[in-house]
Amino acid sequence: MQAILHRGANYGVILLLSILSTTHFMTSLTYLAGYPVQLIEQIEHLLVSRKLSAVLLKKYPHPHDYRSDEALYRFTLALKKANLRQSPPISKIIYDDKIDVIYHALGLHTQISRVQGNKLKAKNEIRIGSVFKQAPIEFLTMIVVHELAHLREKQHNKAFYNLCAHMEPAYHQYELDLRVYLTHLEHIGPLYSSQRHSQQLES
Repeated sequence: MQAILHRGANYGVILLLSILSTTHFMTSLTYLAGYPVQLIEQIEHLLVSRKLSAVLLKKYPHPHDYRSDEALYRFTLALKKANLRQSPPISKIIYDDKIDVIYHALGLHTQISRVQGNKLKAKNEIRIGSVFKQAPIEFLTMIVVHELAHLREKQHNKAFYNLCAHMEPAYHQYELDLRVYLTHLEHIGPLYSSQRHSQQLES
């Protein structure tokens, strides 16, 4: 009887830990705040069942190749040339390891004013979080499009998001998938670790 009670107590502890673990996921998916509850529950299920990596890798099997500042510069200017020819020039485009995605800053568009002679000139800079050096090309595109849109629209208003969707029609889908990707980074780790990536390619 004591042995049965002991096993029952252990089961209760395991069950409680399982419930607490699931509750932790429900309350800590910060990147998905504001999305429908049903969608968040689906992501929670994939996390708990350890299937999120496979789902993401199936849809986004490879990271992009634009991993240097020079490559990022060329990539961004190509998008700008294709969509925003009349917008102000950009003086600097770099990856920045000081951008913390925990605070929802995926990239930054800044306008810096400098005195040149008797004139005050503004220069535009775009900085992308270094964490996105290892990310699908779709996510890099979404982030760069977002920062480029700020050349014309400073606020996150309807005109801003319409411009984002004009430059990248799948902008909103990529934004959602990017937030799921960030959730993976936070709770599981890098998606493109050598072991995880090779296992998915073999399956």
